[in-house]
Amino acid sequence: MLFHYLAADKNGKMTEGDIEVDSFSQALQYLAGRELKPVSVKPIKEAEGKQIRRVFGKINLTDKIFLTRYLALMLKVGTDLLSAIDILIADFDKPAMKAFLLEVRDGLGRGQPFHYTFARYPKIFSPVFISLIKAAETSGNLQKTFEDLSMSLEREAVLKNSIKSAAIYPVILLLTSVFIFIFLVTFALPKIAKIFTESGMNPPFFSRVVFGIGLFINAHTGLFIGVTLGLLLFLAYFFFKNRVGRRIAFRMFSKLPLVKKVYRELAVQRFAATTSSLMKAGLPIVQTINIAADTVNLEEFKFALRRVSEEGLAKGLTVSEAFKRESAFPKLVTNLIAVSEKAGHLEDVLETLSNFYASRVEAAIKSLVSFLEPLLLLFMGLLVGVVALSIIVPIYQLTSSF
Repeated sequence: MLFHYLAADKNGKMTEGDIEVDSFSQALQYLAGRELKPVSVKPIKEAEGKQIRRVFGKINLTDKIFLTRYLALMLKVGTDLLSAIDILIADFDKPAMKAFLLEVRDGLGRGQPFHYTFARYPKIFSPVFISLIKAAETSGNLQKTFEDLSMSLEREAVLKNSIKSAAIYPVILLLTSVFIFIFLVTFALPKIAKIFTESGMNPPFFSRVVFGIGLFINAHTGLFIGVTLGLLLFLAYFFFKNRVGRRIAFRMFSKLPLVKKVYRELAVQRFAATTSSLMKAGLPIVQTINIAADTVNLEEFKFALRRVSEEGLAKGLTVSEAFKRESAFPKLVTNLIAVSEKAGHLEDVLETLSNFYASRVEAAIKSLVSFLEPLLLLFMGLLVGVVALSIIVPIYQLTSSF
C-alpha cells in the first residue's frame, strides 16, 4: 500500500512524503527508524498504489548498479546533479527507470532533497541505500557515496549470482527425478502391469502396490497433472509471495544444520557491510546499528543488534562493551570490533570483515551443494529403483516357474 505521511523530525521540523509498505504498522516503523514523529499517516487510493507498483516494481539490482555507477562518474567529471539526471533520462530506455528519474528531476526542480524520491519506495531502495544518500547529500559527498554504493551493489549481485548458480544443478536433479518417476508411473508401468494382470499371474505384494499406483495415475492422468501443478503453484505462492509462508519457510530452512551456517554467515556479512558503509557516511552509531538490524534476516541477530543499540550504546556503553554482552555474534566479530574501536578504524575493519564473510558464504554454499548432489542422486536412484524392482521381481518369479 502507498501511504502519505506528515511527520516532525527531532528538531521539530515538519516533513512529508509518500512511502510504499505492506501495512499501516510498517509505515509507522519506517518513520520511527528515521527518527520521525508521525503527525498524519494516510493511505493513498489503491488504484494509484497499483500503478506505482506496476511502474517501479520492475527496477532491479542491475538498474541500481547502473544508476549509482553512472551518477558517480558524472559527478566526478564535474557534471551537476540535475544535468546528470537529464543525461540519464535521455540514455535510459527502460520505462521504469525513466519514469523514476523523471520523478527525481521533478522533485529536484521543486526544491525537494535528492533522497526524498528514493525514500518514497522503500521496497525498491533499502534503508541503507536511502540513509547513505541522505547523509551524503548533507555532507556534500554524493560522488564518493555513489562509488561506494555501486561497489557494494556489485558485490551483492556477485553473491546472489553465486547462490543462484549453486542452486541450479540440485534443482535440475530434483525436477529430473520427479519427471522420470511420473513418466515411469504414468506411461511405462501401466503397460507392464496390464501384461501381468492379463496373464493371470499374482505378483508380490510390493509389486501389486506399485502397479496399483501406476494404474490409478494412468486412469486419472489429467486429474493427477492438474492437482500436481495446482499444488506446486500454491506452494510457490505461499512460500515465496505470502509473508506468513515466507516466515515459515525461513524458520524451517534456517534450522537445518548446513543451511543454518549459511544464514548466520550471511547475516554477519550484511551487518558488517551495512555498518561499515553507514559509519563511513557519518551516521550516528546508534542510528547505524538500528538500520543494520533491519538488514539482517536472522531474528537472533536482529534482536541482538536492537539490544546493542537500545540497552548498550544508548546508555553510554562503548561499541565493544555493548557487543561483548551479546552471545549471538561469533567471537571473531566481537574481538575485531574491540580491537578496531581502540585503534580508531572500526569501519575499515568491518569492511574487511564483510569481504571475509562474503567469501565464507560462497564456500559454505559450495559445501552445501556438494552435500546435496549425492543425496539427490540417491533420491533419483531410489525412485527409479522402486519401479524397477516392482517389475524385475515378478519377471524373475515368472521365469523361474518354468
